[in-house]
Amino acid sequence: MPASLKPPFVHAFTDDALGKDDATALAQRIRNREVSALELTEAAIKRAERVEPVINSIVTDAYEDARIQARRLDSAGSAANPGVFSGIPTFIKDNTNITGLPTLHGSKAVPPNTARSTSAFASQMLSQGYICLGKSSLPEFGFNASTEFAHLPPTCNPWNPAFSAGASSGGSAALVAAGVVPIAHANDGGGSIRIPAACCGLVGLKPSRGRLIDNDAAKSLPINIVSDGVVTRSVRDTAHFMEQAEHYFHRRGLAAIGRVEGPSNKKLKIGLVLDSITGHKTDEQTRLVVEATARKLEQMGHVIEPVDVPVNSSFPKDFALYWALLAFGMKMNGRKLTEPGFDKTQVDGLTNGLDSMFKKQFYRLPAVLWRLKRSSHDYAKAMKDYNAVLTPVLGHTTPLLGHLSPVVPFDTLFDRLTRYASFTPLANATGAPAISLPMGRTADNLPVSVQLMTNYGDDRTLLELAFALEADYSPWSFLSKTEARNHAGEIVSTAL
Repeated sequence: MPASLKPPFVHAFTDDALGKDDATALAQRIRNREVSALELTEAAIKRAERVEPVINSIVTDAYEDARIQARRLDSAGSAANPGVFSGIPTFIKDNTNITGLPTLHGSKAVPPNTARSTSAFASQMLSQGYICLGKSSLPEFGFNASTEFAHLPPTCNPWNPAFSAGASSGGSAALVAAGVVPIAHANDGGGSIRIPAACCGLVGLKPSRGRLIDNDAAKSLPINIVSDGVVTRSVRDTAHFMEQAEHYFHRRGLAAIGRVEGPSNKKLKIGLVLDSITGHKTDEQTRLVVEATARKLEQMGHVIEPVDVPVNSSFPKDFALYWALLAFGMKMNGRKLTEPGFDKTQVDGLTNGLDSMFKKQFYRLPAVLWRLKRSSHDYAKAMKDYNAVLTPVLGHTTPLLGHLSPVVPFDTLFDRLTRYASFTPLANATGAPAISLPMGRTADNLPVSVQLMTNYGDDRTLLELAFALEADYSPWSFLSKTEARNHAGEIVSTAL
């Protein structure tokens, strides 16, 4: 057995209709009539049933509806849904409405409900032809950086299920990493696409603000920090998703990304940041991976130059208060934001702690909002002489489950979160695009990823750089080996 497949890796890759292919390859196989939408759907359902008892990533399944949709696609042909990913199974994160399915936001405070309509972004995504198999897990309201709960078992990392899958799109990331589906919905208000992508060895692009249709929650925010997107196992799946999304909706004033199919020949000037503005040093394993990635980029002809963090030094505390404002707003307006039966007495320790923190510091809010709104200007000014900046995604490698549990006392948990999720929030406040790419592996069989950011609107450059780095390193390269088929479907029971 190859080292990359040794226990405790939990996966569902096997010699079925899905095989080892990404969404792009599967869509081509459907168009060539080598495989049907129903065959892919049945294979994904079987894979989900195989690994779900270990990874705990599915909140609600919609298997019967998915089968019905797949049969309709197969009987009607491509005319039934001309989307480029027609027939590809996926999951939607459980903070996004899908008609007929509940939206529980990862919280015991939200009662079971049935959405009467599909959210605008979900409609944009599903217009590409995906078949929704159900809803994926997230921590309460997406506030945590690990998909753990006070009332449910945690979502586990398929690479090593004793460890966190990240958050808040942890369920989607776990499902893609385990091979259940090749692509899944994610959204990002402080790193929630990039963090789980980093933990699970996936590609996670947070697009420029406004690049895709705004998330429902974004409409109520004084500063829109939320972007939707996907997590994938290949750069081309992410690139094709973005191209197709533009056919459905294109924000005026943003240059179109268009079709990106590989690296560019452009030589770029890239800033290098190794330590967070919080003052906490990045751990050695993460630092080594980022430095090695910088050397790879230099070998490609790019100029790498150390730079200061491109934002005001007050940013960490300002973003923390804004984060706390969201928890305060949820407790105050949960009935309006979720369901009329919302019970604020049932929120977890993290939400309560953030709410309390905001109430103690609310007087700072006007100045905080002013500085956060100005951060996009500060970032653009600092990036004037750079095409991109390379950073860690996280302050240290993926933690064991329990380290970021919402049952940890709030002061301890908050300190741990600010040390861990210290690089990603900047892109949310500024609106800049940022991508997480796996570039290394720890001794615990966990991916280590890097983040690349560019100027607002320059999502294309991120994808071109991602293609170049993927060609040099991918944690999924083992899927091309025959051993992947010989040992596919292995599940390792791990005491958590």
